[in-house]
Parts: sequence; structure tokens; C-alpha cells
Amino acid sequence: MRALRFAETGKPLSVLCLGAHSDDIEIGAGGTLLSWIAEGARLNVDWCVLGAIGEREAEARSSAGDFLRGAAHANIEILPFRNSFFPEQGADIKEWFEKLKYQVKPDVILTHRRQDAHQDHREVSRHTWATFRDHLILEYEVPKWDGDMGQPNLYVSLPAAILERKVQLLMQHFSSQRSRQWFDEETFRGLARLRGMECCALQRYAEAFFGNKILLT
Repeated sequence: MRALRFAETGKPLSVLCLGAHSDDIEIGAGGTLLSWIAEGARLNVDWCVLGAIGEREAEARSSAGDFLRGAAHANIEILPFRNSFFPEQGADIKEWFEKLKYQVKPDVILTHRRQDAHQDHREVSRHTWATFRDHLILEYEVPKWDGDMGQPNLYVSLPAAILERKVQLLMQHFSSQRSRQWFDEETFRGLARLRGMECCALQRYAEAFFGNKILLT
């Protein structure tokens, strides 16, 4: 398995993070972002959560601030689209994406998986692909009771300390989700261990992504 590097020490990397809900980016790609920052890449991040209001907006802002601590630049945008009704709000979400594409110039986009079982997640992914047609898009995964985990084709190895930091921040910031059966430390560590096993990660853990179109030059 050949290793490729997106983030390099001292070099800038512009990242657009898209999540439907307040904890999605952190669950799917939080370890990757923490690793890139820890490795010394100069991350310029636009972090956009489309559906978070009230307590969940506060959680989203606080969590994003901690996950992006040490980034060269971070812009956090939280929107009030109604959770579980994203397909019914498609026109308004499309308008927001059309404005976004003129505001950012990302090197890599982290977004939801096309085949995600949650309708809000699929809607975000659909608009991502329709709007950013010539960008590197990596789709992250979010575990849930639907049992929709797929077969990823791109892995980011995580040092054990980075995984522990990710899990700590998830449990610290998202008290609104702790009552959910799947939202616990074992879920996050277990998935990272499974993905680490699949890619022979040096320190046993990894996050996994789906890269549908990747151009190497």
C-alpha cells in the first residue's frame, strides 16, 4: 500500500470542511485535521455546519475551535437549516453552496459520503459534488444505527495520542449526544482500530475516506 501526503510540514493547505450536523466533521475527519495541524502543515480551514441551532450551535462553535487550534487560519460558519429536512430545503441549500463556491478555493474538501443512510448527509454530499466539480473531494464516514458502513479506499493513519485527543474532544463538547446509544468512546476507538487494521497503520488507528475521483499529476 503506497502512502501519499496531502499535508506537509510548513506548507499551506486549504481545506473546506462540510458537515450537516454539529458533530459530523469531528467524527468523520477530526483526527485527520488534528494530525495535519500537529505535523506542522499551515492549514487554512473553512468549517461549515449546515444545521445547528441553540445548544447544538454552541457545541459546534466550541468544538470547531478546539479541533482547529493551531491552524494558520480558521473560518467557522454555522447555518440554521432544519435537521432531518435537508432534502425538502434543497433549493435554499443549493443557493448557499452557489455563494460558497465564490468565497473559498480549497485544495481538498471533506464532506459526507454519497451513500450515507442519513438524508441530511446525502444532501450535503450531493450539493458538494454538484458545486465543486474540479476539486479533490474526500467523503468521510459517520457510524450510526443504520449499518451503512462501506468499503473506503483512502486512509489517514492516526497516532494513538491524536485518536485519544479526538475522542476526548468529542465527549467533552457534545453533551447533547451522549444519550444516543452509538455515541460513546468505544464506537470511535473501535472504528479507528478497524480502519487502522485495514491499512496496516503504524500506531494501529486510522480514519477512512471515499475518494471517487483523484487526479495525480
